[in-house]
Amino acid sequence: MKPSTSPSLRKELSVGEVARRSGVAVSALHFYETKGLISSRRNAGNQRRYRREVLRVVALIKVAQRIGIPLAEIADALATLPQRRAPTAEDWRRLSDGWKQRLEERIDHLTKLRDQLDGCIGCGCLSLEACPLRNPDDIAATAGPGPRLFDPGAAAQDQARG
Repeated sequence: MKPSTSPSLRKELSVGEVARRSGVAVSALHFYETKGLISSRRNAGNQRRYRREVLRVVALIKVAQRIGIPLAEIADALATLPQRRAPTAEDWRRLSDGWKQRLEERIDHLTKLRDQLDGCIGCGCLSLEACPLRNPDDIAATAGPGPRLFDPGAAAQDQARG
């Protein structure tokens, strides 16, 4: 009896099949590959072929992105997994445990931002000198003239991480 070659049973998938089954654009898959998050091989016709396990890896990437984990951190986490194997439930538990603190920090930061925003709506001034959202204690003045990207919560989290 000849083995089945249906798309759901093949060991390798084309980039289009991975995109269709994962719900991720082909361009995103190519991007993930350039960042080292996933890998493929080239067949005799120079077309990408992905192992079926890539579907789980892509799912893991999308979940991690949805909770706000940057791709660089996702890449670091994926590097801890054994090569050529789909992430297991235990792998996911280990990775997600490492991300829970980060997510809690984000929730705390967003909660504080929401609470400050309520006060800002009541005040309506949007003062660049006194507003606790835009420029607490006028600390942006020390950076000199011109616009600044200012997120005190993110800066404090970056400093805490070292």
